[in-house]
Amino acid sequence: MRPGAARVKRRRGRAARRGLAQAGRRPDVARTWETDLRAARGYGGALRRRRGSGERAFMQARQEGLAALLRLQQADMDIARVRRELAGLPQRRVIVEAREKRRAIEQKREKVAALKEDAERKLAGVGEEDALLAGKQRAAQEAIDAAKGDYRSVEARTKEMNGFAKRRATLEAELDRLGAELARIGEVEAQVASALVAVQRQEDEATAAFQEQGGALKNDEARGMAERARIAETLPADLLEAYEKTAARTGGVAVALLQGNACGACRATIEGGRLIDLKASAPLGVCPACKRLLVIV
Repeated sequence: MRPGAARVKRRRGRAARRGLAQAGRRPDVARTWETDLRAARGYGGALRRRRGSGERAFMQARQEGLAALLRLQQADMDIARVRRELAGLPQRRVIVEAREKRRAIEQKREKVAALKEDAERKLAGVGEEDALLAGKQRAAQEAIDAAKGDYRSVEARTKEMNGFAKRRATLEAELDRLGAELARIGEVEAQVASALVAVQRQEDEATAAFQEQGGALKNDEARGMAERARIAETLPADLLEAYEKTAARTGGVAVALLQGNACGACRATIEGGRLIDLKASAPLGVCPACKRLLVIV
């Protein structure tokens, strides 16, 4: 390499690094910024590089294109607002809470049903045992009657009768306890059923109100999406791609106006050579601070 060419190459490298340092950009951020601008190449302008003073780029755009770009952003903001309103409808919260209550009540109903089934099973078992003992009592009494003075037989059967009677008394108390338990379970079961009816009515009313109010918002959202699609079709694919990437990176607000010497979105002041270069890229540039597309009027 000739000595003169080497010096030129070194000067260009130093100037490029100086330009990045003055702009306060890291190389990876600078590449992202340059990529967004390069995406709009061919839309009534070009991406230019100023030799010997670092990487500086700008983009020219037709006024009607800028108007469409601003309308697209407004459409996106309107869609976002409608979606926030839809998400913030009070009926949505009521419906969610009602469904949570219903699930809790249904779980309680299942527990009550299990308790009832257990109590009924125990009651049936006690009833079967009592019926069996009643049969044995009758058989023992018949044996006593048939003994006809057989003292030992009568005494043995009498002891059996006493044992049967004592056990049946215990079973009778158990039957009373289980009957009372089933009565209480029945009351709880009725309360659970009533609560389910009430929470279902609350959910149905909230759902109907949500469908009425939310349906109108859904229609607004659909109209907004259709309007957005119509506007997007009027923009060149490369400019639309630059807008979409910037919107994704900046939380949905991709375009701002240059207001004096400040960005209308991030309010950062643009001074000195940056402002001169930015105005030279009119009517569309990029904010050196927040990297949004900046309309220069």
